Amino acid sequence: MKLSFSTLACPNWTMPQVMAMAADTRYDGIELRFVEGEDSLWKLPVFQGAALVSTKRALDGQGLEISCLDTSCRFDSPDAADRKRALEEGEKMSDLAAELGAPGLRVFGDTIRPSANRESTGAWIADSICQLAENAAPKGVEVWLETHGDFAGACDTSAILALVSAPNTGVVWDPINSFVATRELPADGAATLGAAIRHVHVKDIRRHDAKGDPDSWQYALTGEGDFPLQELLNALKKRAYARFLSFEWEKKWHPQLADAEVALPHFVQWFRKNCARG
Repeated sequence: MKLSFSTLACPNWTMPQVMAMAADTRYDGIELRFVEGEDSLWKLPVFQGAALVSTKRALDGQGLEISCLDTSCRFDSPDAADRKRALEEGEKMSDLAAELGAPGLRVFGDTIRPSANRESTGAWIADSICQLAENAAPKGVEVWLETHGDFAGACDTSAILALVSAPNTGVVWDPINSFVATRELPADGAATLGAAIRHVHVKDIRRHDAKGDPDSWQYALTGEGDFPLQELLNALKKRAYARFLSFEWEKKWHPQLADAEVALPHFVQWFRKNCARG
């Protein structure tokens, strides 16, 4: 397995800062989500023209890959115009993914709206993914649906992909999302998703019941929480998974979390220590 980290951990950093951290802490790649506070990454000068050429040269020079290009695209709206706008954003991001050599583009399902149901929402998501994947295929880019929101369970995500005819599709498996939403354990999720797994998010959580809520969780530094991380590693090794394991430290959404300078090196240390077990 190769290691990357999501720039959710450092959403306001510049690309040179991100690359320096990845190289210094011996990551193999970077999962791009936010850079300089922007998530529509194609808008940034660093990913345009001559600056893009320099960015690619710097990545190559430090032996770093872009493991995944994350979009904010959601295809759950009953409004076809909303879904079209999300597709347009996805197409622009797929152009950038191709330029950066990223193998896949992350998208969401994501939520069953009050005026919709699971079947209709799943159909909209599948149709949108199919359109985006067909557009991305000539560029050598896949479209990866994250286990997230109302479709966080492995079975729910698999059911959507079963409706997609485009072959260049797969899953960003976030087993924490699946566990919190459905209590799905890593071994079960891995068995259900199987070869569809293209990219894996990893993080840790601990139960937070200060208000007496047994279903309340908070993020913890890797190995300091209650999630069965060793079971996750074992399940991936059983499947001979050789793609990226990407540390997703959600500092962007939870500013109280430890800074990236603490969490990112900590994850690498934890992985090096624990990956050989099992």
